[in-house]
Amino acid sequence: MNPNVVTHPMKRVTIVCEKFAREPVLALVSEMGAHGWTLWEVEGSGNQGVRSADIPEFTNIQIEVIVQPRVAEALLGGLQQRFFPRYAMIAWESDVRVLRAGKF
Repeated sequence: MNPNVVTHPMKRVTIVCEKFAREPVLALVSEMGAHGWTLWEVEGSGNQGVRSADIPEFTNIQIEVIVQPRVAEALLGGLQQRFFPRYAMIAWESDVRVLRAGKF
């Protein structure tokens, strides 16, 4: 690895949920301290069966945020407590290394 490249350990939290949950989930992401997010519509198959994107109102979305580890833990806890009982949703965290840690 290039010794001039300095990376910083962070967490990527990935959320896949019903589009209907978009606004409350994004509000929680902000409330927990994330500085930004990326979102797109997704299709897939899982426990709830096949979820296609042919009816826009019922599409699934994927939201990704890069955050400090403490924020990731709080965000996952908030998702589990507030949203898992009411929405079809999965979430996970991954270790990532970023440049410009101050952006996150």
